[in-house]
Amino acid sequence: MTEPQQSRNEAGEPLMKKCTYCQELKPLAEFQRRTGRRAGPYSRRGPCRSCRGLAAQERVATSAPSGEGMKPLAASMTRHNLGAGEAVPSLDSSAQSDLLPHLPRRKPVTDKARERHRQRVRNLLSRLKPADTRALRLNRNGMIRLRGKTDQGRRWHQEIELDLAMTLVRERMAVIVNPYTVRRLYSNKEFRQYVLKRDRYTCFFCGGYGDTIDHLLPRAKGGHTTPVNCVCACNECNQVKAARDVEEFIESGVPLPSPHNLESPDDSGTSEDTLHT
Repeated sequence: MTEPQQSRNEAGEPLMKKCTYCQELKPLAEFQRRTGRRAGPYSRRGPCRSCRGLAAQERVATSAPSGEGMKPLAASMTRHNLGAGEAVPSLDSSAQSDLLPHLPRRKPVTDKARERHRQRVRNLLSRLKPADTRALRLNRNGMIRLRGKTDQGRRWHQEIELDLAMTLVRERMAVIVNPYTVRRLYSNKEFRQYVLKRDRYTCFFCGGYGDTIDHLLPRAKGGHTTPVNCVCACNECNQVKAARDVEEFIESGVPLPSPHNLESPDDSGTSEDTLHT
């Protein structure tokens, strides 16, 4: 088919399309075609030919209703029209405060609030009752098959020892598929999000904003990455604690949360029962 036939319907009328920026109905011929083997007659780009030549700020000004978007355009035109020796007029303090993002600021963390958060996390972990592992049996290689998925959804499998398989099942990181196979419940990304949401992005040690995962029993001392053994922690506490036990680290003196660790989204609406039992 030729281009004029592709741009018209059965009645011979031109096919119309709305521009993304100017919001006007225009014939398909006013829109550039997408290239590629799968590009059909209706694979036209969003902006019309006239809008494609405009700058990004002019597009915003064209598509914004009732003057919205004209302010950044006017500001950019003002800077452009100023000479080399002229200075850009500075905004007053009130205008600058309006442009800055307003983050909710937490109250200073007290020892009582810190201990209350630790007790809450311990109560959640105690509700993860150990699963029965008596059904597990060794395969012909003397191992247990572990299945799982990557963050991209690709399946993987490996063979692990019986003790490790029993620990993963008991601490709710895996479930038994059959006597010779266990399946990991979370990918790495899913497990991280699960622990952070469960602990409300609050550091288990200092009570500040936390976005990392720390092991209660360090991996250097036999701990594993499981829901029972992992808590949310800030980067500073995670680095200072290192391979020490929890009680040893708390008794040595937990560092106070830094000011930027007290600025975090309000997660008070997160449910306490964010558990996969």
